[in-house]
Amino acid sequence: MDMLIMQLSLFVLAVFLGVELITKVPATLHTPLMSGSNAISGITLVGALLAAGAGDGHDAWVPWLGLVAVTLATINVVGGFLVTNRMLRMFKQRN
Repeated sequence: MDMLIMQLSLFVLAVFLGVELITKVPATLHTPLMSGSNAISGITLVGALLAAGAGDGHDAWVPWLGLVAVTLATINVVGGFLVTNRMLRMFKQRN
């Protein structure tokens, strides 16, 4: 139970700090930060793949939860690259 409370506290702290950080970032820095967060999301995708294959046969829900994690991490990576590409196209000079 103590571990669950610690993990929930850490999650709430991470959400609070993430919201505070993102709201304070100027618009000119969003594109570089988006590229950096895409790299982090790629690491998250690798972790989700490891979690998906970590089932030892005793829990049937572990592979399904891993599949959900892989799906959400993939959507995050692809969406981040699409947004970054769109933002970079806005800065291209038109001839």
